[in-house]
Amino acid sequence: MSTTAGTEEISRGLLGSSAALSYDPETEVDWSAPLPADKHGLNPEWSVLYGTPLWREMTEEQRVTLTRHEVCSIMSTGIWFEMILQQLILRDQYVKDHASAEFRFALTEIADECRHSLMFARACEAMGVPAYFPRRPVVEAARLFKAVGTAEAAYGGILVAEEVLDVMQRDAMRDERVLDLVRTTSRIHVVEESRHMRFARAEIRDRVAGTGRLRRQAAAMSIAVVAYVIVTSLVNDGVFAAAGLDPARAREEARRNPHHHAMMRSSGAPLMRFLGGAGLLTRPASALYQRVHLL
Repeated sequence: MSTTAGTEEISRGLLGSSAALSYDPETEVDWSAPLPADKHGLNPEWSVLYGTPLWREMTEEQRVTLTRHEVCSIMSTGIWFEMILQQLILRDQYVKDHASAEFRFALTEIADECRHSLMFARACEAMGVPAYFPRRPVVEAARLFKAVGTAEAAYGGILVAEEVLDVMQRDAMRDERVLDLVRTTSRIHVVEESRHMRFARAEIRDRVAGTGRLRRQAAAMSIAVVAYVIVTSLVNDGVFAAAGLDPARAREEARRNPHHHAMMRSSGAPLMRFLGGAGLLTRPASALYQRVHLL
């Protein structure tokens, strides 16, 4: 599919922004700094258990441990999903005009994502938290998705993954209760992912412009399925055991936690507005977003 003049112009601007403002985690993050025992991995209010009876019973040490494992679970899921998206983007850009700004920014984005994945991996290692992965059926289904997924699903996936986490990471950047390590990695990710989100919006507008009803319905549903998988994979059940909690009780209280549901809806609001404006917030798609409290 050819690139519209609008997407090409946006891509040129993003290339200029990337050249002017990009970060090298190797030098921007103080990897040798000690990790204070009382600092959280993410804002306590973003914990899936915040506000529950179980949260009130936990010691402060357990809360710190839980939030550190939660943020590392989110980072691990991010690494897994970015590896899928990089393959989808490469397939989409295969034999496209190498001189186009769109092609060059797509590869710039992939380079950014490689750095981000390395940064997140190193951050989890620094916090002493093991890698967390989605459930085995999800991992295996993703093997097929990354081989046959559409461009709409790829760029929609970028929006879902980054928009949902953007509010959380902006909160982490500003909160002195959070580890400096996480605050710095969040700042790097927020700045660079803002370009990726703008690129993804332009690509999605291109793909759905002038498409028929059936293709638009299919695109809307594929993006919603991606959103459902991402959101339900962010926090691995293993984080509860790591904090010394009863996993079954913690899982149930997290599932029913109205505070966390409200936080997710607030973080998903910009995404829902964009999808609605693009005609991609269909009734079946909306039902899936409601199940994961993005709508």
